[in-house]
Amino acid sequence: MSDTSLRDLLLARLPGSGLSVEEQALLRDLLPAAQPRSGSHSGTVYMRSITASGWRGIGPAATVRLNPGPGLTLVAGRNGSGKSSFAEAAEMALTGDNFRWQGRTQVWKKGWRNLHEHSAPEVAVELCFDAGSDGAGVKEPVTVRRVWYGEGLEESRTVVEEAGQATGEVVHDVIDADQLSLYRPFLPYTQLGAVINGPLTTLHDEISRILGLELLSDADVAARARAKSLTDTENAAKALTATVIQELSEVDDPRAKEAIKALSGRSPDLEAVKALLKGHGAADQASLTRLRRLADLERPDRPIIAKAVTRLRSAAAAADDARHGSAEDARQLIKLLDAALEHRRRHPDVSDCPVCGSTDLLDRSWAERTRAQVERLQTEAAEAEAAHRELVNAVREAHDLMRPAPAWLQADEPSLAALWRDLVACRTVRDPRELADRAERAEAVLGDACDQVREDARRRVTAQDGRWQPVAVRLTTWLGQAEAGQAAKPALKQVKAVRAWVRALTDELRDARFKPFADQSGQIWRLLCERSSVLLGSIGLTGVGPQRQVSLPVSVDDADAPAFGVMSQGELHSLALSLFIPRATHQDSPFGFLVIDDPVQSMDPEKVDGLAKVLDLYAQHRQVVVFTHDTRLEEAISRLGLKATVMRVSRQTDSVVHVSSVSDPVSQALTEARAIALDPHLPTEVADRVLPSMCRLALEAAYQDTARRALRDAGVGQRTIQERVTRPGPLTGLAALAMGMQGKERGEVLDAVARDHGPWAKQLIQELNQASHQAPATPVDDRLALVDRTTQLAKEVLAR
Repeated sequence: MSDTSLRDLLLARLPGSGLSVEEQALLRDLLPAAQPRSGSHSGTVYMRSITASGWRGIGPAATVRLNPGPGLTLVAGRNGSGKSSFAEAAEMALTGDNFRWQGRTQVWKKGWRNLHEHSAPEVAVELCFDAGSDGAGVKEPVTVRRVWYGEGLEESRTVVEEAGQATGEVVHDVIDADQLSLYRPFLPYTQLGAVINGPLTTLHDEISRILGLELLSDADVAARARAKSLTDTENAAKALTATVIQELSEVDDPRAKEAIKALSGRSPDLEAVKALLKGHGAADQASLTRLRRLADLERPDRPIIAKAVTRLRSAAAAADDARHGSAEDARQLIKLLDAALEHRRRHPDVSDCPVCGSTDLLDRSWAERTRAQVERLQTEAAEAEAAHRELVNAVREAHDLMRPAPAWLQADEPSLAALWRDLVACRTVRDPRELADRAERAEAVLGDACDQVREDARRRVTAQDGRWQPVAVRLTTWLGQAEAGQAAKPALKQVKAVRAWVRALTDELRDARFKPFADQSGQIWRLLCERSSVLLGSIGLTGVGPQRQVSLPVSVDDADAPAFGVMSQGELHSLALSLFIPRATHQDSPFGFLVIDDPVQSMDPEKVDGLAKVLDLYAQHRQVVVFTHDTRLEEAISRLGLKATVMRVSRQTDSVVHVSSVSDPVSQALTEARAIALDPHLPTEVADRVLPSMCRLALEAAYQDTARRALRDAGVGQRTIQERVTRPGPLTGLAALAMGMQGKERGEVLDAVARDHGPWAKQLIQELNQASHQAPATPVDDRLALVDRTTQLAKEVLAR
């Protein structure tokens, strides 16, 4: 539920809440203002590709191309192949950070730049935005590219591109920053442990945010802060009363005795204090405060400024002497030669001079001679460098001494503040001699003025200070505090009533909204740990304030047990996935994709099978991309008959990374069909029944892929695409979608197939359609020929 709808729900319940009119008004005042969302692109976000160059284990640019819609993609590769670098590249491109580096030292971060690629590192993610089931508002693909311009990890900038052109937007103009934080769709291996090893209060807060109750939480925080402020005001008034009574007891004045009487009751008599203060003739408190400030005014430190001026003039003279000698010439020549050497270092394969154009001049021999010359010149330039540094330090010291006047002086003594500004204006002077002269003059004038103002203020304070004056000022301060304390009492009662109502509403909504989340986590746990002796009960959010946490009820053989104490590492990782996936795939998340890196580690075979089932479950409605080096997950997906696109990442010398498609639904079906065709031990009646079905599956997958592309290009939303291409029906229905012939008769579609591919293609579809409903009337004459014809048609369909 959005912030706006929750606000409407809360306001709609107020009339029957039992809160007074004043308390309802207070609650409205405590509600935080509605925050506008960033991100100009609406709709579900899918990834089309991930590209990296010069990044981590990837040298020259390499790309993982993805189908931007629901489905499972497995990106496999051995350790060190660069596969995880793609996952980290996607995370870095969109978030500007990697979870594995959070809290790590700088040493850990130094390995982010590839050792073999010397061009500027880049990472990029190409995104698609699906506006909804009706396809309205589908936008062009957007590429978010992060480019590094310096040596540090933080020295990068993002570029947003559409149709290959920069748009001028930044990443948070494309994707809302709060949603990216809330539904973060990236799960690196290092975060598997962090999900459960971190403070349970943090996990509680992260899940609570997804429940959409931040408005109520923020209102309670604001109410708690208001209550604390009111309580502090009450306590401060009580404490000040005791202090003032003690001070009054030490004053020999009849009015002080009356004041003690007014303050000593159970409830202080404010009216009596006001009567005492009325007409007492005390000087205006603001005026007295002003005089006391001026009486304590400190002038700029003349000896220190004088010392700095002397140093400045001496340094200027020494710098002038060095500037006109050979030492300065040597210093300038060193700069020139260093620049030339740096050019040689950055371009080791180019020996031509970039200034005069001479060829083969800046070679290795020249570099060795130049380094030797620089070493000789450095000794000669030492004197000039020392004089230059001393002058810079002297100017900096003088500028630092030109400190601004106290902020209050502008209003209390404007003319003196103007003289102080003259002193501060010396900071803009760069010429050392002019700076010395101006600083010396400005300090002298300002110092004399400060002395005069301070002495005058001290005389006036002494004249106004009488026996009653400080008592009256003190009572005036107390009266303001006491009035605030009395006003705080009813206000505090109202705040407590508001907090009680907000907490009750929060508990009600939290329990209702958390149940689907808990059910989803439980389903994932059961799939992952089907044969585990550890049972996970209903997860809950418990406690408030510092005691808030996530409840993880666990039992082993019907005996309650502490969750983290009895679980294996694989079970702990399964628990982390059970908590992460419902967050990342929440119905309000704009991200249609989920990127998981190396989730298989520490899992036994049963849990790997469970993981494959979980990934398949969510791939029905999400784009699930899993990076892994463990072949067990790929094997489990294949063995369980689950659909997945498998890609292989391989790394060659100099960090050259290749990404190739290992299998897709078309290739997989054709491979299995060919295996059946070549199996001499398979009974004829079985082969004749199964082989046409496998060939039909291959063509069905090819037409589905082409239909997806055609519908997407036509601006149809991803959900609608998924419904249409997976709808049961004859093969000609999918062919019609792929060729843009929706609604056409079966015969028209088959004629179009014959025109595009030849009469043999029409006959093949008819044969495969018939074979899917009944056994062929005659045996398949040439099994391999059937597979070859299917392969040819599938390739031609995919090439559309």
